[in-house]
Amino acid sequence: MADNHKVVPIADETLTLFDAAQEMADQQKIERPFSVPGLRIGTSAFTAAGWPGSFYPSELKPRDYLSYYATKFNTVEVDSTFYRAPTASTVNGWYEKTPPDFVFAAKVPQTITHEKVLLDCEREFEEFVDTMDLLDDKLGPLLLQFPYFRETDFSQADFLTRLRFFLKRLQGTTVRYAIEIRNKNWLNDRFADLLRQGMNSISNLKIMVRCSYFAR
Repeated sequence: MADNHKVVPIADETLTLFDAAQEMADQQKIERPFSVPGLRIGTSAFTAAGWPGSFYPSELKPRDYLSYYATKFNTVEVDSTFYRAPTASTVNGWYEKTPPDFVFAAKVPQTITHEKVLLDCEREFEEFVDTMDLLDDKLGPLLLQFPYFRETDFSQADFLTRLRFFLKRLQGTTVRYAIEIRNKNWLNDRFADLLRQGMNSISNLKIMVRCSYFAR
C-alpha cells in the first residue's frame, strides 16, 4: 500500500546554513562575481579536469588555486576527504588560504559511510572530526554521503538502527552534519522522525538532508 503520509520538515532552523559565517560575510563586504545575498554558492571540490586555463588562469600554480577560488565563491564542498582523511597540515593550509568569511563543507571518508556504514568506526570518525575542527569558524557541515543500498543487502530498518546509535555518539557536538541518501523511498516518516528525535535529544546537533538518486 502506498504511503500517503506527508513528511513534515524536521525543523525550520535546519534550512538556514552557516548563520554566523553569513553574518561575518556581510560584515566583511567581500565582493564576489558568483554570489547572491543570503546564500552560499560554491562547487564540489575547487579543482577538476578542464578548470586550469578556463576557470583558473593558465599561469596560476596549483598551490594558489584555493586562494583564487575564494575570490569567486564563498564556500566549497571538499570532495577529496571522501577518498582519504586530510592531514592537519592540509586543513591548516585551507584555513590560511581563505578569507574570514569562507566556509568549508566536507565529505566524511568512505571508510565510515560505505565500507563500515557507521559500524565500528569510532576511531576513524573522531580523528576526522578533530582534524576538520582545525578550520574553527570556517567549518560548515560534514556530509555523510551514503551509497544506494539494495533492499536484499541492507534494509532501511538496518540503516536506521545504525544511524540511531551513531547520532547518540554525537552528544555535545558543535559540528553540523548533512546526510545524503540515495534510496528515494527512504525519505519517509521513519527517517524524518529519527532525525527529529536526534536533534531534540542532543544539544547543539543540527542535521541537514539531501537526496540524490539514480533511476532504478
